[in-house]
Amino acid sequence: MKFSLTFPVHAIPLWFLVLSLFLPRLCMVVAWFQHSMPHFIPSTVGIIPVIVAMLIPRIFILFWIYQDQGITIWFLLHLIALLCAWGGGSHTAYRRRRVEVIE
Repeated sequence: MKFSLTFPVHAIPLWFLVLSLFLPRLCMVVAWFQHSMPHFIPSTVGIIPVIVAMLIPRIFILFWIYQDQGITIWFLLHLIALLCAWGGGSHTAYRRRRVEVIE
């Protein structure tokens, strides 16, 4: 296992790595229409990668990055984005729901 703090870009385009931090589903659709990542896009593999891509796109993008680059700074940035999205989102929704019940 090799760890690097450089910003490598191999087969995954730079626009995808940056924008998928904020809009993962939209970036996956645009990449699919542009055919910019042909060996990463699940076209004839089966239905399971398509379902995973729709339900949990951040994990699917982490899998793509790991396949292409290994554990790099891009992988760690996307992992941090995943933890922030999953960690902070439910707390806000729970607090909002609880306030509505009290009032």
